[in-house]
Amino acid sequence: MLPLFFLATIVVASQGLDLGPTHQIHLLRPQAGSRGDPVPDVSCLSWRLVVETRNIIGWATVPQECEGYVGHYMLGHQYRKDSKVVVKEALVYARSLKVTGDGKDVWIFDIDETTLSNLPYYAENGFGAEPYNATSFKQWVLKGQAPALPESLKLYKKLLSLGVKVVFLTGRTEDQRSVTAANLKRVGCHTWEKLILKGSSYRGQTAVVYKSSERKKIEKNGYRIIGNIGDQWSDLMGTNTGNRTFKLPDPMYYIN
Repeated sequence: MLPLFFLATIVVASQGLDLGPTHQIHLLRPQAGSRGDPVPDVSCLSWRLVVETRNIIGWATVPQECEGYVGHYMLGHQYRKDSKVVVKEALVYARSLKVTGDGKDVWIFDIDETTLSNLPYYAENGFGAEPYNATSFKQWVLKGQAPALPESLKLYKKLLSLGVKVVFLTGRTEDQRSVTAANLKRVGCHTWEKLILKGSSYRGQTAVVYKSSERKKIEKNGYRIIGNIGDQWSDLMGTNTGNRTFKLPDPMYYIN
């Protein structure tokens, strides 16, 4: 069996992400125990399922005992495979559409953990097991070095080729506009219809309220939201969500 650090290094290199120092990533093991001993990985796998299906809501951090499991999932092949399945369905749906050609058909993309990946940051900060630190996360964002999620970039490019306009709707704040735009362009997202960031008027409001309000404005301006993709349920809930929504995996954090 390969040493754990060597295995994690191979996985990171294969995804083209430079994560720097990483937490120890535990190998997934077949869960068979004739003595019936409890195995933490089993409960962590179930925990990931229930948070992805929104049966647990309002949670603040990944359970400490699941840090290794979530880290292995995010750095391993399964996260990419799950993302590919979601995007495959989005592509099937997109290809079935009859785009009007009037420039009013739009697809909403969230940014963090949807278009751009903050995995290099979370790999150094406990994969969600450590409390959220707004200051350190903002410092990471301002570097403008977040890589693209390859599957989402594929969807983005296909939609443009079909004549669908892209709207980025993010919880990032207005003071991060220039670095966010530059980061998007650096990873291959060179054009968009709108880049919507959270203004001060939404301070204290939930993501559901903010994103619902902004989507309503989009439709009032004559656009048709034919698709919507995000990693948080709050990206896809509320009003004016669009004709189809697609949920990408993200067991690292919860935004209401």
